[in-house]
Amino acid sequence: MWGSAKRMKYRHFEELPVWQDSAELARRMYEFTSLEPLRRHPGLRDQLERAALSVSNNVAEGFERGTTNELLAFLYIARGSAGEVRSMLRVLDGWDAFSNLKSQISDLRGRCEKISRQLYGWIENLKYSEISGQRHLDEKAKTRYSGKRDREEFLEELRRINEAAAEQRRKSRTLNDDP
Repeated sequence: MWGSAKRMKYRHFEELPVWQDSAELARRMYEFTSLEPLRRHPGLRDQLERAALSVSNNVAEGFERGTTNELLAFLYIARGSAGEVRSMLRVLDGWDAFSNLKSQISDLRGRCEKISRQLYGWIENLKYSEISGQRHLDEKAKTRYSGKRDREEFLEELRRINEAAAEQRRKSRTLNDDP
């Protein structure tokens, strides 16, 4: 199970919102590349399809690997593939031969941008995670991680209580010092 920023747990990559969005991007890309103007550019069509499909495939492969470092590596690759698709769509957007497809190009580009943001957020969350990954997360490690998190929350609560008490003492001294 991999956690997200909100500590939700996903057991299968198909449950991940970013995988669902990237799979939808791939489906829409295949529909887009089947349109007439793209049939005349087989290399471009093939590259668009492969890059779009690469996003969901890399999310899935990273998720299944079982370590945080491997997951991070595949998420970076997925994000790079989303950027590659966006780059090609930008080229198409400025090409007169594709002017009648501006709406579809804009939609696909927006989907890529959303996916890139999702991947960035997940990457940033994972970079600071103390969990090495599900492959390394036995019961002992889960207990240790949970205990550490509980201690940190307890210490944070103590800090807040101490700050409130110090503030209360300052107010009391101020009231006692005034004539």
